[in-house]
Amino acid sequence: MRATAKAHTNIALIKYWGKRDETLFLPTNSSLSVTLDGFYTETTVHFKEDLERDVFSLNGKEYTDTMYERVTNYLNLFRRHIDHPNLYAEVTSTNYVPTAAGFASSASGFAALAAATAKALQLQWSDKKLTQITRQGSGSACRSIFGGFVEWKKGEQEDGSDCYAEQIAPEDHWDLRVAAAVLTAKEKDVSSRDGMKRTVETSVFYDGWLEIVPKDLANIKDGIAARDFEKVGSIAEANCLKMHATTLGATPPFTYWQDATMNVMEAVQTLRKRGVLAYFTIDAGPNVKVLYEPKDEQIVLDTLRQTEGVTDVIVSKVGSGITYL
Repeated sequence: MRATAKAHTNIALIKYWGKRDETLFLPTNSSLSVTLDGFYTETTVHFKEDLERDVFSLNGKEYTDTMYERVTNYLNLFRRHIDHPNLYAEVTSTNYVPTAAGFASSASGFAALAAATAKALQLQWSDKKLTQITRQGSGSACRSIFGGFVEWKKGEQEDGSDCYAEQIAPEDHWDLRVAAAVLTAKEKDVSSRDGMKRTVETSVFYDGWLEIVPKDLANIKDGIAARDFEKVGSIAEANCLKMHATTLGATPPFTYWQDATMNVMEAVQTLRKRGVLAYFTIDAGPNVKVLYEPKDEQIVLDTLRQTEGVTDVIVSKVGSGITYL
């Protein structure tokens, strides 16, 4: 009972920021992402009769701390669906993503873990069902089940039965590029989970965030369907800024940005003044992703590499969904 799955990260163009149910990972708002081919996780799950507990290793290091507990508790969601609830697994995962630095490593990590576990246990689930289980490991992970452009529907039901992800356009729909400007690979001071919870509970700007997201989502879906880059980029950038504004209204206030984050944002805005359509977006971390069209790749990359504080630039195309190795 063994399987290996590969999942790519995604970058949210309409951000997920806030849960209405911490246990079922039900979001306060719907979100939309593009899957990236440049960052991914490969995970092997091997269920063995002779194991007395789960074993988890990441990037060659075995874990027994809170990260281990998060994985083994997640595996329990799958064990509920088999006749052998005490069947344990050896989980070996390799992250080709900087962990906990705002590059959505948990998204690709839990998507790969979910897919490999379901396949190893021979659970014949639909993609919809798989996304509903996946989100309970990491909310944004449900979007990494698919390639291309993906919407995560928040749903309305308390049991989460109408909360799931679905692909709205495949990876070959539109040849966009995303350059990840790497500023730091250090773990961030405030985790996404803690930052999100603090914002929902205390930010004076949070109600305004919830009010504007449905409009942003509807407009960006129209833009993706029409392949209107200026429309999609401008909505994504503005949505990102609104999300980060909510953290400044929290108690106590916090931000994921560094000086170098601001440098990249300014560099992108300067490119637009020069007639180059490029737009930034930032998840819960300091690093910046820049959206651009293939024809502008050289000038965008040259600009980013010359920006103070940028240590590396990694280019992604629109990526694929789950694959099995």
